[in-house]
Amino acid sequence: MSRSPAPPPATARPAATLVPVRDGEDGPELLLLRRADRGDQNSRAWVFPGGLLDAADRLAQPYCDGLDDITASARLGLSKGGLAHYTAALRECFEEAGLLLARDAEGRPVGSELAAEAGWRRALQRGDRSLADLCEARGWQLTVDALQPLAHWITPLGMPKRFDTRFFLAEAPADQVAAHDGHEMVDHRWLRPADALAQQGEGQVTGPARTLLEQLAPLGSVAAMRAWARGLGVPTPIQPRRGRLADGRIAPIPPQHPAYPELGRIDPPGRGSASSVIEPGAVVPLSPAGSVLRVTAPNGSVMTGPGTNSYLLRAGTDNAAGWAVIDPGPDDPAHLRALLAAAPGPIRWILVTHTHIDHSPAAAALKAATGAAVFGQPPLHPEWQDAAFAPDRVLTDGERLVLGPALTLEVIHTPGHAANHLCFRHVQERLLFTGDHVMQGSTVVINPPDGDMAAYLASLQALLDRADDAEAGFDWIAPGHGFLIPQPPRVLTLLLRHRRRREAAVLAALARLGPCDLDTLLPVVYHDVPAQRHPVAARSLRAHLLHLQAQGRVQATGPQWQALSLTSDEAPASLQT
Repeated sequence: MSRSPAPPPATARPAATLVPVRDGEDGPELLLLRRADRGDQNSRAWVFPGGLLDAADRLAQPYCDGLDDITASARLGLSKGGLAHYTAALRECFEEAGLLLARDAEGRPVGSELAAEAGWRRALQRGDRSLADLCEARGWQLTVDALQPLAHWITPLGMPKRFDTRFFLAEAPADQVAAHDGHEMVDHRWLRPADALAQQGEGQVTGPARTLLEQLAPLGSVAAMRAWARGLGVPTPIQPRRGRLADGRIAPIPPQHPAYPELGRIDPPGRGSASSVIEPGAVVPLSPAGSVLRVTAPNGSVMTGPGTNSYLLRAGTDNAAGWAVIDPGPDDPAHLRALLAAAPGPIRWILVTHTHIDHSPAAAALKAATGAAVFGQPPLHPEWQDAAFAPDRVLTDGERLVLGPALTLEVIHTPGHAANHLCFRHVQERLLFTGDHVMQGSTVVINPPDGDMAAYLASLQALLDRADDAEAGFDWIAPGHGFLIPQPPRVLTLLLRHRRRREAAVLAALARLGPCDLDTLLPVVYHDVPAQRHPVAARSLRAHLLHLQAQGRVQATGPQWQALSLTSDEAPASLQT
């Protein structure tokens, strides 16, 4: 059954929020308000004072002290109209929390006398009067120069109400007393960031407010918070995407989440139909036409992440043309059943990126069940390999497999993680299936002798050299573990940079320690990796040492390794993980 078209997204309306802070006895505190139960997406949540921009907010510009619209707009990355965001943040804080940053005619901060302006506060809430009217009547100037841009959040697509919100940080007026309005806000608290984050259950802090609290929690004073905010520059827009959680709930998924890019690809309108977690056995369509599917094996571990991905690719315009499977996965009956159930048509081809035991062993059973032909390369070394793997056709670098009118796969030999490792480029989808050559969220283990660091780096560079090519390139990476990965040139560049920095750290450590064995070198070079993972890291360290030895930069005498030279550009550098 075809899915009905998504309705046009709700417009994200301009809004502004103020984060009032003050120094308390036990550290800095922030003012949070609890929203009334209105039956909407933010009911009963703890939030900072804020709301939509009003047309009258621009009228307050003549009463702004220390900032004009040109400067305010530049600080927010706008061409014009930036000052209205500042005045809206001040107005909303006054309406909802009873605080207003302003100076009187003598230049003194407005203090306890603000409590007498309850009538003005109600008039502003009703829209009967404006903040400009209040300033004119009292001779006040708004201290907009005290507001520091803090963040820029945009509500995800698919939400019924959407906001384009600028967040500001400001120190609360010392002589004013916060008071929630009892209408939109039903409670208020001054809380340390850590205490606010610890709140659980109904009415907890969520969304952008939680993210800001997490960022501000390590800072020990209002002065430190303001200094940090000043260093941010123009805030980068943050727009989460809607995705399903493990418990089935739909929630905003932030850009730093590993599922974020994939959610945008497979659920552009933000229906919330895509999962933000990898669920073993679930069938995940990765292309608009449903011609690429992913099914993940139930073998999650420290080494395999959420599990090994198997991909199903449709060869033609309909299911009868047949399907190809890339990496059938481990010898697991449940996963085999999931693959057979997921295929909308006959499975005619089985392709294997390499023969590690979490990628190829199911090929034999899948062939027995379907009669499909098996393609790949046999193992070249016995350790941790599927020794029984016997392809019907041995693939070579550069081959083009035309499996149907909608499926042409280019074979790319990428040794390094394994000597027989292959990547497959889906020509029509511009999608690269990378097995373990590129994984999401971590670097791969290079384990000699089957693993070879020089070959791995050369393979990465070869992929980088072609990634942007109009004919031979690819736009997305489909890894053997994890979600789809965008921006292949950036990813490949970072992987190469990480390995070069790790080797620089090896040389620097040897220069400092002198001749030493691998066990002594390991915790120094991999100080950024948890100790429980050092046995795995030791394999890649050995691969680095062998690579440096082949270059004549280190030598081995028995178990001892020694640097032969250290140039100025091989000094210690911070490592990326």
